[in-house]
Amino acid sequence: MHCTASWFNKQVLEWYDQYGRKNLPWQQGKTAYRVWVSEIMLQQTQVATVIPYFERFMSSFPTVESLASADQDDVLHLWTGLGYYARARNLHKAAKQVVEQFNGQFPEQVEQLEALPGIGRSTAGAIASSVFNQPAAILDGNVKRVLARFFALAEWPGTTASQKQLWQYSEALTPNKRTADYNQVMMDLGALVCTRTKPKCDSCPLAKKCLAYERDQTHCLPVPKPKKEKPTKTTHMLILQLPDGRVKLVQRPPTGIWGGLFSFPEFETFEDVECYLLSIEAQAPLKWKNFKHTFSHYHLDIWPIQVKLNQPPNNVNDEKAIWFQPSLPNEEQAIGMPAPAVTLLKKIAQSM
Repeated sequence: MHCTASWFNKQVLEWYDQYGRKNLPWQQGKTAYRVWVSEIMLQQTQVATVIPYFERFMSSFPTVESLASADQDDVLHLWTGLGYYARARNLHKAAKQVVEQFNGQFPEQVEQLEALPGIGRSTAGAIASSVFNQPAAILDGNVKRVLARFFALAEWPGTTASQKQLWQYSEALTPNKRTADYNQVMMDLGALVCTRTKPKCDSCPLAKKCLAYERDQTHCLPVPKPKKEKPTKTTHMLILQLPDGRVKLVQRPPTGIWGGLFSFPEFETFEDVECYLLSIEAQAPLKWKNFKHTFSHYHLDIWPIQVKLNQPPNNVNDEKAIWFQPSLPNEEQAIGMPAPAVTLLKKIAQSM
């Protein structure tokens, strides 16, 4: 290591005292519950996006007990638009475990926290250090970027070897005192100074000993993820609409893409849609313009097909289906929905 941990700590903590973020919602009235919810929301999502979701979530579920006793539909509804919905399902499961196994009190040790659904090593470290003053290291995306540049990591940070090396750096540098402030400043530096593009090296307290800065490599480090062409899948979303404007939504299976969310019935091909329509009394289908939704591993090409009905089909028994009114505010029909369904519902409402 080309610097001492004490030098590193001194630089970043002095910067934190002057510039660090200290007024984020989850830093006020700090509890394990509030910090945990914020950490889960902040996975793959920026602070500015998370803040309004966090505040609405806390308003609806102010305690872990209230979250544990909530219906999953209500939890997913408040998560709509935040993406990566497995986080919400795991949040709900973990809340139940905390109430049932720990009497509503979050465990203080990293190992126990990590055993809860949806909590990985870094999130467990963040909770343990921030709330329980444990000297636990973290390694979220921002911290990875700071360390990868500071040590000029030669490989993409996502490889197993790189992850192991970065954890070694993180644990070696994490101080026993002021650990919560240290972990916060490492996230702050990654978010505010050591940004993905155009890092503000002139403002960085670590610039003097940052190998990427010294070697003029900040533009190419961290090493980007090897490019892999994402495949494109196709689906046809069927918009069955009644005369009063209501449309049919079905609840998806509890696991997998959009698990537990309500969306439009889907078919692989237009021919499959036509076969289905033969079984119900419906007007001629109207094809809408297709649009694309991108997941982490593939693109989804969505072809909406609108079909108007005179009445709900009486030969289709689907217990997981509801008739949703697009013209009413979503809050009055609290269910979780994926972004493409929300997009289509807005378009339907505008045309009514």
